[in-house]
Amino acid sequence: MEANAEKYMDMIVEFGTTYGLNIIFAIIILIIGMMIAGWAKRLVLRLCSNSKTIDDTLGAFFSSLVRYVVIIFTILAVLDRFGVETASLIAILGAASLAIGLALQGTLSNVAAGVMLLIFRPFKVGEFIDAAGHAGSIKHLGLFVTEMATGDNVKIIIPNSQVWGSSIKNFSAHENRRVDLVIGIGYDDDIDKAITEIGNVLDSDDRVLKSPEAAIFVGELGDSAVNIVVRVWTANGNYWPLKAALTKNIKHQFDDKGISFPYPQQDVHIVSNVN
Repeated sequence: MEANAEKYMDMIVEFGTTYGLNIIFAIIILIIGMMIAGWAKRLVLRLCSNSKTIDDTLGAFFSSLVRYVVIIFTILAVLDRFGVETASLIAILGAASLAIGLALQGTLSNVAAGVMLLIFRPFKVGEFIDAAGHAGSIKHLGLFVTEMATGDNVKIIIPNSQVWGSSIKNFSAHENRRVDLVIGIGYDDDIDKAITEIGNVLDSDDRVLKSPEAAIFVGELGDSAVNIVVRVWTANGNYWPLKAALTKNIKHQFDDKGISFPYPQQDVHIVSNVN
């Protein structure tokens, strides 16, 4: 028993002598590495938060990425203290990363597209856009998908690669928008009178901007009507309410002034040959 105890004691002393310092240094490296990883994450997150061009989601992504990179280098440094060949380990990790990247190339393309959307900011949360064949308000922009809500509040989730790879029409990007109307009157009606009455309707609505100035002109001589084009500018948020109000009020104004809205019609001439 005493011989076995002495044997085990010698093994412990030999192990402590051989690996003791390495274990201590490994623990110290691990602690310092974790501290640096946390400090680097907070630093990157603070820098991104102070930047006006980097979104909070992108800041969180970059800060987490920096933290994981520091942790990986820390683990490699710890393994190196125990004589592990880190070069071969790095090669294995590189091959594994390549295999994972090929398997998840669709997902990674969404991440890359999400980063590009966050950097270039073609739209922001709350804006109304038309992209990838869908129109709606942006509810959330993540690294993988973009969440939208349609006008009737239907939730749509689109992969970022589809959004970034398509043309994006942002209806909320500018402060003002132009409202376009086409009003048809009969060929027997007075065009100048119709234009004057339309102008009176525009002047009575405070939502119509004075600058740029409204435009009212004859756009087309149609098959059944003289089409008058009306173009006015308004604040972005007033676009749909103003368009609906002008359409209604112009109809009422024309009714009061005896200006007609013609129905589509065709003149049919019948020629009969009577012997």
